[in-house]
Amino acid sequence: METQTAVRANGGLEGVIAAETRLSMVDGERGELIVAGHRLEQLAGRTFEDVLALLWDAAGHSGSRVRAAALRASTLALLRDAAARRVAPMDALRMAAGTLTAEDDAEAAHLLVGSFPTIVAAYARLLRGEEPLAPRESLGLAANYLYMSSGSEPHAELVRGLETYLTTVADHGFNASTFTARVIVSTGSDFVSAVTGAIGALKGPLHGGAPGPALDMVFEIGDASRAESVLRRKLEGGERLMGFGHRIYKVRDPRADVLAAAAARMFSRAGDLELYELARAVETKALELLEEYKPGRRIKTNVEFYTALLLCGLDLDTAFFAPTFAIGRVAGWTAHCFEQRALGRLIRPQSAYVGRIPA
Repeated sequence: METQTAVRANGGLEGVIAAETRLSMVDGERGELIVAGHRLEQLAGRTFEDVLALLWDAAGHSGSRVRAAALRASTLALLRDAAARRVAPMDALRMAAGTLTAEDDAEAAHLLVGSFPTIVAAYARLLRGEEPLAPRESLGLAANYLYMSSGSEPHAELVRGLETYLTTVADHGFNASTFTARVIVSTGSDFVSAVTGAIGALKGPLHGGAPGPALDMVFEIGDASRAESVLRRKLEGGERLMGFGHRIYKVRDPRADVLAAAAARMFSRAGDLELYELARAVETKALELLEEYKPGRRIKTNVEFYTALLLCGLDLDTAFFAPTFAIGRVAGWTAHCFEQRALGRLIRPQSAYVGRIPA
C-alpha cells in the first residue's frame, strides 16, 4: 500500500519558534548577541558570577553567589576510574555530572555550576597522574578552575581572560544542548538529568564546534611568511578554514570581537606574544583570501578561532576546550531549566509519518 501523504516537515526545526525566553537573543544578520537584556560587549568586563546572576534573575530565580564545590567521594572515585581507562574528558564530565544529587532545583543549579570547574580540573590532573585539589574559598569560579588545574595561584590577567571567555559562552539562544536541557526539564525531570543530557548534545561535533583545529592551522603555518601559501593550498584543495564562518552570523561573530579584545589584553600582559601575533597574521591573511576565493560570502572570524587562541594561552590541553566551554554554558543551561520549569509545559512536537500504511 502507498505511504501516507505527509505535511512537509522541517527536519532541523530551523526557524521554528519553540518558546519565548528572556535569556538571550541571537541576531545573525546584525551580528548581535543580547544576554539577559545586555549586549555581550557590555558584559565583557564583568565576572562570570555576575553574568550567572543576571541569567538566573532573568529566568525568575534569585539565589546566593555560587562557589566552586568540593567533589563528593563517589564523584572522585568515578573520575579516578575514568582516568585509569583514559576516558575522553567530555565523557568523564558527563559521567561525573550524573553522580550529582540535590534536594531541589535551586540546590541542583548551584551544585552543577559550582561542580563543573572542580570536575574538569580534577580530571585534567588525574590524567596527568596528579592528585586533584580542593577549591579555595577565596577564589571565584574562574580563578579556582585555573588554580585547581595548575596547582598554582593564577595570574590576574589569566583569570580575567577566562572570565571573559566564560561570560561570552554562557548562553546563546536555543542551541542544541540548551534545547535538550529544556526538553528534559519539560517532562518534570530534574536539573541534573537535564544538564547531563545537555553535555551529551554538546559533545556532538556538529554542535560543540572545533576550536582545537582552528589553532592547529596556526601551528601548521608556524611563521607568518608561510600563511598565504598554506592557506591558498587549503582553499584550492576545497578545505574549510577552521575558525572562519558561522551558520548563524552573516557578519562578524560578536563573540569573536569580545574574545579578540580579551586575547589581546591577556597575551600582552601574561602570555606568549609571539603566538598571538602569528594568530593575528594568519587571521588577516585568511580573511583576505576568503574574500578573494569566495567573494560576497561575508565569511568572518568566528568564536572558535579566538576560543582556541585564548584557551591555549591559558595552557589548557585541546581535549579540555569543550569541557571548559561547558563550565561557561552550564550557566545558560541552568537558567533555561529555571525558565522552562516556570513555564510548566511539556515540549512534544509532532512528526509526519512517511512510512508504509498496511492494508
